[in-house]
Amino acid sequence: MLRTPARFLLLAALFPALAACTDDMDGVALGTLERDRVALTATAAEVLIELPVPQGTQVAKGTVLAQLDPSEQLAIVNQARAEVAKARANLEKLENGARAEEIAKARADAAGAKAELVDAQATFQRYQDLTGRGTTSQAQLDSARAARDAADATLQSAEEQLKELVTGTRPEDLEIARAELAAAEASLATQEKILSDLTITASRDGVLDNLPWNLGERVTVGSPVAIMLAGDAPYARVYVPEPHRVKINEGDSLEVRVDGLDETLPGKVRWISSDPSFTPYYALNQSERARLMYVAEVQLPESASDLPNGVPAQVLLP
Repeated sequence: MLRTPARFLLLAALFPALAACTDDMDGVALGTLERDRVALTATAAEVLIELPVPQGTQVAKGTVLAQLDPSEQLAIVNQARAEVAKARANLEKLENGARAEEIAKARADAAGAKAELVDAQATFQRYQDLTGRGTTSQAQLDSARAARDAADATLQSAEEQLKELVTGTRPEDLEIARAELAAAEASLATQEKILSDLTITASRDGVLDNLPWNLGERVTVGSPVAIMLAGDAPYARVYVPEPHRVKINEGDSLEVRVDGLDETLPGKVRWISSDPSFTPYYALNQSERARLMYVAEVQLPESASDLPNGVPAQVLLP
């Protein structure tokens, strides 16, 4: 048991050490090494049929990481392709116009109608002469006149049909056919995009960190199918004390200590939060505000690409 004077002497000896420790902690921001986590989600509720890449593998952008069952969507794409082919064939038909055989048939129909009109006119003229001499009835004359008029109408219809075939398709019909083709192609592009989304590929270079679903499971829409850690080198995600916030800006160069390394690493602030964590500053008094923390991310150089995630790190503050 120390006497009272001895206690005072011991506390007096510890004060400088405690003050030095406190000053040392005030000059650093604590955190861990992290990398960007990229979650690749499912766009359809389909069965997971292939996982070609194991977890922990370094992959390049575009590498296939998972495959969902494309059977149903492939049938929809084939149907959309058939609609495009149908619309394109219809447009080509309208652009080409009538075939030579159709025009020849229309000319023959017009010639036949003209011959019938000539015969009907002759018959009407004969009945008209007979009626004038009183050798036939008025009813027969009216019937001949009706036959002549019908033959004349048939000839006009045949000639108009021939003219329509020779002139070709109306511009409005061509525009309608082009619009139908464009709509069919847009629908096909949409369905092909849905089909391609069933193949989960790496959107960035990085490490395949996790595969949450097992082979053969039916995934849910919007759930992560593959999770990547992107970027060559990690960054230090640290909490900056409130008194140091005004001295740090994006782009500033800071020194980073990593547990297990003897030397510090150069880093550059790539982002720092404008809002404090946990409690808003206006809810605290002046002394309490000093304990607020601002999240910051300090990017390490490419030489630190081998460092793992989750290692404690400290950023030396200005």
